[in-house]
Amino acid sequence: MAFREDEARHRAKNAAANMTTLRDFVLALVKQDPSRKLGVANSRKRAGFDRHYLLQLIKGQPPAHA
Repeated sequence: MAFREDEARHRAKNAAANMTTLRDFVLALVKQDPSRKLGVANSRKRAGFDRHYLLQLIKGQPPAHA
């Protein structure tokens, strides 16, 4: 329950189905990251705070070594 789905209040039309699709997509992006050493919830937080990590996840690129 990395997204706290039990607390979601999506009731209008197909909002619940749309949010489920979006959650599944994001979960797949986070899980495919080979450099991930944190749990899913912490990786999501990292993507929220670190723009470079977020772009790395979206682009599907390996981490840049400096």
